[in-house]
Amino acid sequence: MSRDRDELVDIITKRVMEHLARGGDAPAPRAEAAAASKPAPERAPAASAPPAGPAAEHDAATAERLRMFTVSGASGPEETRALHAAGASRVVTTVGYCPASDGLASLIDHTLLKPDAKREDIETLCREAAQFCFASVCVNPSWVPLCRDLLKGSGVKVCTVIGFPFGTHLNEVKAYEARRAVETGAEEVDMVINLGALKSKDYATVEQDIRGVVQAVGRDTVVKVILETSMLTREEKIMGSSLAKAAGADYVKTSTGFGGGGATVEDVRLMRETVGPEIGVKASGGIRTKQDVEAMVAAGATRIGASAGVKIVRGETGDSKY
Repeated sequence: MSRDRDELVDIITKRVMEHLARGGDAPAPRAEAAAASKPAPERAPAASAPPAGPAAEHDAATAERLRMFTVSGASGPEETRALHAAGASRVVTTVGYCPASDGLASLIDHTLLKPDAKREDIETLCREAAQFCFASVCVNPSWVPLCRDLLKGSGVKVCTVIGFPFGTHLNEVKAYEARRAVETGAEEVDMVINLGALKSKDYATVEQDIRGVVQAVGRDTVVKVILETSMLTREEKIMGSSLAKAAGADYVKTSTGFGGGGATVEDVRLMRETVGPEIGVKASGGIRTKQDVEAMVAAGATRIGASAGVKIVRGETGDSKY
């Protein structure tokens, strides 16, 4: 089945490129063929319409993005020509189709939060995310502008972390960090809860801390609250999840991956029972296989944080702790 599909994609791609090389217009979709055969109503000619060129011109950032991705989506003939000229070996022409995704990849935040990550590591992360259709890339804030530029038009979101990894920043510092992250291109933010305040039962501070970030980023940005469950009692997990929901967060999340423990099925199930169906639950930390993902989803997770995303979707075992 996979071989047949690849052969079909190759045939379609070859024909599209041949058609574009001849300078012809794209054929009408089959569903619109009957309508296209009818004479169209007369309309005034467009004023000084420029002739179609052999390839689209792009700014330097877009050209670099097209050069990096050897598998990419095309939104029109000009983009297809630019992709081909930039070295793309295959162009996906079916709207909304991702050849690498069976639904599993769309749950994964493809993650790289190591402090020593280099530019080429981030570029690889973005290339993999675009190829496998992951939900997002999750990176440290300084890498957000680069990821925004590389992933523009790919459908993959840019996620970053706030108050990471300890959650001990001042409330107003977290809010400012979150707002600046969104201004530079972040579409989702994963903030670390104030663990000390939670353990001190200073629930007003915890709630204000979360609400400050929610208000700073606005309605269009997804906010996930990291509890660091390995450091909490059962009662603290319940209270932390409840406060996150009350403060307007979109998700509760198990772990940073840097706190000495990761996601467990039991914690995910407890968090889901606490917040109900209204908000999401993200499992992260120590998820290395497809079976791990399936177990977390069965327990109630609706998003997965993992640095081993590529190996997971390929049915292999990752070796990263996050």
